[in-house]
Amino acid sequence: MKTKYALLVLPLAAAAFFLMGRMSAENHAQLNPKTAENLSNAMHGEAFAYVKYMLYADHARESGNEQLAELFTANANTERFEHFAEEAELAGLVGSDADNLRDAIKGETWEFEHMYADYAAQAREAGDTAVAARFEEIRQDEGRHRDAFQGALDKLQQKPASEGAN
Repeated sequence: MKTKYALLVLPLAAAAFFLMGRMSAENHAQLNPKTAENLSNAMHGEAFAYVKYMLYADHARESGNEQLAELFTANANTERFEHFAEEAELAGLVGSDADNLRDAIKGETWEFEHMYADYAAQAREAGDTAVAARFEEIRQDEGRHRDAFQGALDKLQQKPASEGAN
């Protein structure tokens, strides 16, 4: 189930990192700021729709409605593999492996140190203890993600340039 969850969350995480300002300098300089903002918002919407539709498909499948599950899955895949992917290409979202790792580390660090810590504290203050506990659990996951990405970056940087620091 965690693998399935990770596959669903990946596009949403990518959009979140993008919303925190990730665009290649080359493409960012070429795009009008409003166009860049619109791309970011569109990508966020496409990623969220993908994850939501996949969850709807899971529910339909669990309810015994395979035809509805297939409808949700087909549309989710269009949102992710066509719309999001095309917008990401236009925005210059993906860079070199090292750049992608640095960006992932930045995003995971922000989620670990700020976003989920703040959300958990606010939920606790509001008396929403179950939500606070979940935010704290996710916060710890984000710290492990950051550490794994950092380990991969360290390993990548130890390789000779000809072997893949692209």
